[in-house]
Amino acid sequence: MSVESVSAEGFARESLAVLANITESAREEVAGAAGLIADCVRSDGVIQAFGTGHSQAIVLELAGRAGGLVPTNRLSIADLVLYGGDDPSVLDDPLLERSEGVAERLYRLAGPSPQDLFVIISNSGVNNVIVEMALQAKERGHRVLAVTSLAHTRAVPAGHPSGEKLADLADVVLDNRAPRGDALLELPGGGAVCALSTLTGVMLVQMAVAEASRMLLDSGERPPVYVSANVPGGFEGNLELEKRYAGRIRRTAS
Repeated sequence: MSVESVSAEGFARESLAVLANITESAREEVAGAAGLIADCVRSDGVIQAFGTGHSQAIVLELAGRAGGLVPTNRLSIADLVLYGGDDPSVLDDPLLERSEGVAERLYRLAGPSPQDLFVIISNSGVNNVIVEMALQAKERGHRVLAVTSLAHTRAVPAGHPSGEKLADLADVVLDNRAPRGDALLELPGGGAVCALSTLTGVMLVQMAVAEASRMLLDSGERPPVYVSANVPGGFEGNLELEKRYAGRIRRTAS
């Protein structure tokens, strides 16, 4: 990659090329992901979405947003404070996501139903809390959908004592096609700038939601979808839809 590629135009060109490739090459994995989502909605389940760091951006694409499915719940390390009663200072630890036992507590605080689907997002797929959450879900009979970079996860060692990685535990893997280290544009002398995984992760999960919605419509079911709260009647209509999942989905200020 030339120095000239490190520019707005260079990032647009390179990232759009990856996105275009995904729309063609990811059809099978998107169909698999959509099937998991549609099955979850049909069985009155909730999509439990979890990620740490910048992977939380993909979680926010799934949980509680306009145009998204209503039966979605955002899991976060901050739940230790919001729902678990921990002192906010615990979140000051930058290595908290690598600590054992965190995912088990988060799972218990959420209290998922057996039919819930876990969507776990991690570019590397190796951090302890990510793998531990996937293990918690699998041990309890949940289906797991992973959004990860296969290029990155194959290039780094496992971080969990089990030796497992997120992709090893998932029923379906959405490969975000991000490079090892995530950054797309190589810099002279080493290193790279401009992360890719958020753009591609958003594309993949929205494609999966769209395909799941088509599956539901084809079987005569209307997908339970949020309307923007900033249009007349949207907030009230959303509250009505949420009643079906009362006590199972959390909607806090963010």
